[in-house]
Amino acid sequence: MGYKLAGCEVIGANDIDPEMAYHYKLNLNPRLYFLCPIGDLLTAELPDDLFNLDILDGSPPCSTFSMAGSREKAWGKEKHFREGQAKQVLSDLFFDYLSLVERLKPKIAIAENVKGMLMGNAKGYTKLIMQRFRDIGYKPQLFLVNAADCGVPQRRERVFFCALREDVDAPPLKLEMNHRWISAGEALSDVRDDLGKYQMVTASNQRHTLAGRLKPWATTQPSPTLVAQSRDELIDGAGRFASWTYRDVIRLGSFPDDYKAKTDKIGKYMIGMSVPPRMMEAVARQVVEQWIEKAR
Repeated sequence: MGYKLAGCEVIGANDIDPEMAYHYKLNLNPRLYFLCPIGDLLTAELPDDLFNLDILDGSPPCSTFSMAGSREKAWGKEKHFREGQAKQVLSDLFFDYLSLVERLKPKIAIAENVKGMLMGNAKGYTKLIMQRFRDIGYKPQLFLVNAADCGVPQRRERVFFCALREDVDAPPLKLEMNHRWISAGEALSDVRDDLGKYQMVTASNQRHTLAGRLKPWATTQPSPTLVAQSRDELIDGAGRFASWTYRDVIRLGSFPDDYKAKTDKIGKYMIGMSVPPRMMEAVARQVVEQWIEKAR
């Protein structure tokens, strides 16, 4: 969605999850869709169009590097990312993506992941990724971007790997995100009229932690990071909890109001797992302007 907003033609997509494939095709209708592990694309016969890409974008599952996850304990271990999927070693999927970059040779490769990749032992993993980009003929750069700086009414920090193929002559990328911050209240002003009685919280799924670990945020600020798993995210003055609706989450995630989902639960999961479209649009626009349009 972010690439479409930036004026790019999205010709195809790949995911292992049938549920995500259904919703992606329902809302975005790409010409090509590959429902399979990314590793299958390394040997499959692929259309010629895929060998002439301006951008190949990949966002490998990031739960093993999230500060909210198990991190090092999950590295190198097989796990189901969702029900019905084949087991995968999630910490290896980034290198499967890089192997696909090596095969398809797009002008630009972009990959997104969590801020946790810049912390602790994960920094060594990130260095390996940067070196792998270089080994396969790319000039990589690394950026930490806050969605709120891109016009998304949500504080969500993500790492972007942006790599230019060595034979493409263009200056280093400069990502400058300086959109004014949009508060949750502003984003939802025409969606719900009771927001004024609530504050947002970041850990309210554990109700007994109200005194201590639970952190309230005013709705006059961007929302805290939306998460995939359903939880209570609002609290009123009497200590009563409530959750965002799917319509709320669409706005806070910067998705179009008519973005379709089978159920509200699935819709909230998708948006909690997604790169916010306006965030991706901001990155894509600058990549197009600085690299694609100026490439010689």
